[in-house]
Amino acid sequence: MDPTEGISVGIYDTPLPAVDGPSSYPCSPSAAPTRPPPGRKRRAVAKGVQKTLSKTSMLVNFLPTGTLLAFEMLLPSAAGDLSCSPVSTIMIQVLLALCALSCFFFHFTDSFRGPDGTVYYGFVTPRGLAVFKAGTGVEVPKDERYRVGFVDFVHAVMSAMVFVAIAFSDHRVTDCLFPGHVKEMDEVMESFPLMVGVLCSGLFLVFPTTRFGIGCMAA
Repeated sequence: MDPTEGISVGIYDTPLPAVDGPSSYPCSPSAAPTRPPPGRKRRAVAKGVQKTLSKTSMLVNFLPTGTLLAFEMLLPSAAGDLSCSPVSTIMIQVLLALCALSCFFFHFTDSFRGPDGTVYYGFVTPRGLAVFKAGTGVEVPKDERYRVGFVDFVHAVMSAMVFVAIAFSDHRVTDCLFPGHVKEMDEVMESFPLMVGVLCSGLFLVFPTTRFGIGCMAA
């Protein structure tokens, strides 16, 4: 007699209970919640700020101390509500001119330390240093370094160019000064600050200065 005779196997199809919601298994692709990608506008703004900072950070070293800070503090008041009205445009132009002139002017100043340790500032001229405060009773040095020269003009022009490059990197300035040319100005400012930085770095290395004027550490 066959031992397997009389043995039957039954197969039952039992449906699995339905599970509401996504599967909790780690391998399930729907287990991890999907996050919407950040908006294009936010990414564009962040990218623009990062580029501006990276391109202009090295240029600040060529400016007198406090010039860029004063410009950034006064620009919101001059720009107003960003409507670029005629009054706002004129105020921005005046602010740019004053800051650029200050960068140019400060490179023709120098200083010396008196016997009492006081630092005296003056304007360099072809004859020597003209001290701002007259009647100090301190003998002004007559060295050759206190006379104006070609290097002073080079540094003054380069400093003004650096300030303009940094100022034009702000959309509040370019949008009001060049309305209707936003795309063109964006393309120009992609490389203009970097070009100015490289040019000024090379010229400052070729024409070094020993001035310790306003905005620089005293001698």
